[in-house]
Amino acid sequence: MKEYKYKINGNIYKVSVGDIDNNVAHVQVNGTPYTVELENTTKPVTVVNSPRPAAAPRTETGAKVIASAPAAAGSHQVKAPLPGVVLSIPVKVGDTVKASDTVVILEAMKMENAIHAGRDGKIASIAINTGDSVLEGNVLITLE
Repeated sequence: MKEYKYKINGNIYKVSVGDIDNNVAHVQVNGTPYTVELENTTKPVTVVNSPRPAAAPRTETGAKVIASAPAAAGSHQVKAPLPGVVLSIPVKVGDTVKASDTVVILEAMKMENAIHAGRDGKIASIAINTGDSVLEGNVLITLE
């Protein structure tokens, strides 16, 4: 039983609320028992049928079809070596970089990691923005 104290017009009332079964509550006010019928306030329930997402396409053998953007011939993708957050991108599309140049600063496990180009080339595209979270293997930058 839950007990409450109310002060109404200067009078103190000690109210104990017991079990509630089928909208009928067992209540005691200052030790006097009462059976209280609660108003039925049920509202109609609206059922929303949302469309289900389509299933992933599969081949005739049942294997999942996983499409990725094809890399241009002669291009090199700089991928994230570990999961983290992109702190900065010190290059822009069109810049020419050497293999040892830093192209992305990635924060992982509270450490800053300099990601290098890996080969000489020109920045063809940048697939990330500052503040993005990336997973290991995500393409960060494409060189041509």
